[in-house]
Amino acid sequence: MANSSYPKTSRLLNAGEFQAVFSHSQFKVSCRYFLVLAKTNDQNNTRIGLVVGKKNVSKAVQRNRVKRLIRDWFRRHQEFSPNLDMIVLVRKEADTLNNQQLLNRLASLWDDLNTKCLSAGN
Repeated sequence: MANSSYPKTSRLLNAGEFQAVFSHSQFKVSCRYFLVLAKTNDQNNTRIGLVVGKKNVSKAVQRNRVKRLIRDWFRRHQEFSPNLDMIVLVRKEADTLNNQQLLNRLASLWDDLNTKCLSAGN
């Protein structure tokens, strides 16, 4: 069974960590609703950061739902990924997706990202 915790070691915590991914991203995958930027790290785990702007998802309830679903997806699938620092940027109208559609989009992006990482030799 997958580890259901979300410790601090699995998160990008400060502006410097976010900026490093924004500045030096090696992998990019996207769809209409999400953009995922990633770069390899020298740690033993994958870390994730979320950017859900009020401009893109106006209601706090919907922003929190989207973030909760992304974190839950990450918790369930983090052991299948290489050591990456990732940022998931949520685009406009992502809040119009129901939970299953959102999880399907994340699954597709996750597969694309893993394929890019494997083809790059990471």
